[in-house]
Amino acid sequence: MRLLTAVDQLFLLLESRKQPMHVGGLFLFELPEDADISFVHQLVKQMQDSHVPPTFPFNQVLEHMVFWKKDKNFDVEHHLHHVALPKPARVRELLMYVSREHGRLLDRAMPLWECHVIEGIQPESEGSPERFALYFKIHHSLVDGIAAMRLVKKSLSQSPNEPVTLPIWSLMARHRNQIDAILPKERSALRILKEQVSTIKPVFTELLDNFKNYNDDSYVSTFDAPRSILNRRISASRRIAAQSYDIKRFNDIAERINISKNDVVLAVCAGAIRRYLISMDALPSKPLIAFVPMSLRTDDSVAGNQLSFVLANLGTHLDDPLSRIKLIHRSMNNGKRRFRRMNQAQVINYSVVSYAWEGINLATGLFPKKQAFNLIISNVPGSEKSLYWNGARLQSLYPASIVFNGQAMNITLASYLDKIEFGITACSKALPHVQDMLMLIEEELQLLEKVSKELEFNGITVEDKSGYKGNGKTKKLAP
Repeated sequence: MRLLTAVDQLFLLLESRKQPMHVGGLFLFELPEDADISFVHQLVKQMQDSHVPPTFPFNQVLEHMVFWKKDKNFDVEHHLHHVALPKPARVRELLMYVSREHGRLLDRAMPLWECHVIEGIQPESEGSPERFALYFKIHHSLVDGIAAMRLVKKSLSQSPNEPVTLPIWSLMARHRNQIDAILPKERSALRILKEQVSTIKPVFTELLDNFKNYNDDSYVSTFDAPRSILNRRISASRRIAAQSYDIKRFNDIAERINISKNDVVLAVCAGAIRRYLISMDALPSKPLIAFVPMSLRTDDSVAGNQLSFVLANLGTHLDDPLSRIKLIHRSMNNGKRRFRRMNQAQVINYSVVSYAWEGINLATGLFPKKQAFNLIISNVPGSEKSLYWNGARLQSLYPASIVFNGQAMNITLASYLDKIEFGITACSKALPHVQDMLMLIEEELQLLEKVSKELEFNGITVEDKSGYKGNGKTKKLAP
C-alpha cells in the first residue's frame, strides 16, 4: 500500500457532488484511410476482451482515505464506455456529451478513472476522414496535469504502423523497461522528517519577503482578488468549450516583445476575460488574479501531484494591452524567482502556508464572497510528435479540468504538434455563453499580433522595471 500525500488527500477532501475533483482529456482521432466501418468497434472489443490487468496508476483504489492499494477486482464494464452519437455529430454535440460526463462523480469504491470511446463524429471538412474520440477522466488525487499528459503519450504510438494491442490502462506492460522511472519513489519516514524540518527557515524567509513587498502590484497575496461573477457558487452542471490555435502566433508575439510564451498565453486569456466581463457589464475595477499551476516534477514519474501555484496579476483593470502584458510579465517573474530559490519540499510547504486559508475556504465555504483568486489558468506541455492509435491519427487533444465552489471557470491548455489546444471548463449555470470565450481569445490574439508588430518595428521590448526598452531608448507606459 502507498500513503496518500497531503496534496492528494486535499483533492479528495474538497470533492462534493457539485465539485467533482477529476481531470479529463478529449482526444479527437481521424480514422485511417483503409479503415472499415467496424474500426472503432474493434478497438473497443480489443480492450474489453483483454486479459492483461490494469497497471499503475490505473490499478490503485482508495483504502480508508489514507492509502492507495492494488485493486484485485477489476471490472472493465465499469470503466469502459462505448458511445455512438447520432450522425452526423458535430464537435458541438461531442462537447455536450463530454460536458455532461465531466460533471459526474467517479465511484470511490473503484479505481478512480473512466474511459469513453465515442464514434459518429463528422469529418473536419468535406473529403476528410471520419472521426472518433476518446474522453478519459481520472481523479486529480491520482495524477496532476503533467503526469496525465505523460500517460497519454505512453498510451499511444508515434508510428501509424505500430499496433497498440493492449488497453490504455495496461500501458505499463508496453513499457517494462521504464517501470522504475514511472513508479513513485519510496522514502523513509526519517528522511521525510529531516526534509520537512529543513524547510522552515527558507519558507519563513520567503513569506517575510512577500510582506516587505506588499505594495508592489506584481507581488500578489491571497487577499488581492476582487469579487467577480467568476466567483459565484457552482452547480454540478459543466460546459466545456474547446478550440485549437496556431502555436506559432504565440511564439511570434513572445519573440517580438521579448517575453515568454506563457506570458503571452496569460495576456491573451486576460484580454479575453476582460472582454467577456465587459460584455456583461461585470468587470471589477481591481485586477483579476489567476492561480497558475507550476510543475515541480524532476523525474519521469506519473504518481500523485507534484505541483505548486503562482498567483498572477492579470491586469484586467488596464485598458492598454501593453501595460497589461508588462504587469503579467513582472508578476510571473516574481513568482518564478521565488520558486527558483527553493527546492521542491520548500516550495510545497511555502504554498501550504501561503494558500492555507483558501484551502480551508474551499473545503468549508465559510467565506464564499472572498476568494484568493478568480480563476485557474494552466498550461500543460504536450507532444511535439504525431500520435496514433492503431493507425488512427490524433488530430487534437483538449484538456478538461476542475472548477471550484467560488471559482466557476478554469482555462487549461495543452500543446500538440504546432497547435495550442484550449479547453475551457465552467459551471454552465454560473457563467452564461462560455463558448464566446473562444471568439474573444481569437480577437485578443489578433490585437496582440498587431501591437507586437508595431513594437518590433519601433525596436521596443519588455523590460521588467523600466518599461518597454529598445535601441537605447525607453518608452514609459501608463501605470
